[in-house]
Amino acid sequence: MIQILFHQEEKVAEEILEIQLLAYKIEAELIEFDGIPQLQDSIHDIIMSKEIFIGYYEEMQLIGFISFMNTDELIDICRLVVHPNFFRKGIASALLKHVLEIKKENQRVEVSTGAKNTPAIQLYERFGFNIINDIEIEPNFFITQLIYK
Repeated sequence: MIQILFHQEEKVAEEILEIQLLAYKIEAELIEFDGIPQLQDSIHDIIMSKEIFIGYYEEMQLIGFISFMNTDELIDICRLVVHPNFFRKGIASALLKHVLEIKKENQRVEVSTGAKNTPAIQLYERFGFNIINDIEIEPNFFITQLIYK
């Protein structure tokens, strides 16, 4: 079941952070970069976030979520996270599909991920995202920006 998360509630923020840290630790190994900002988040950071959080529940347990900033022109995906025990089960696809379904006709959708995060890039490309840029944010570490119109 997909539903909005009230991340301002401490219990929900704790659930979000737990999954986030597990998933981003695996991504950090995959992309060979441990400077992912979300690895430094605290419960307070989640509670204070201005992002919209949408969760994926299975048997009343949060197992994945997507978060984004939403304006009239842009949906900027900030996080797409799945608990490692549930990788490759279509959860990220379901969450991404949900966001694309609520997108307004004139909005574009943008996302960034580590350039070495091949599974994430392939997921976005399957949904029609196009790579627009690779940016070096630290020496020899690049992020890939993708856009969906």
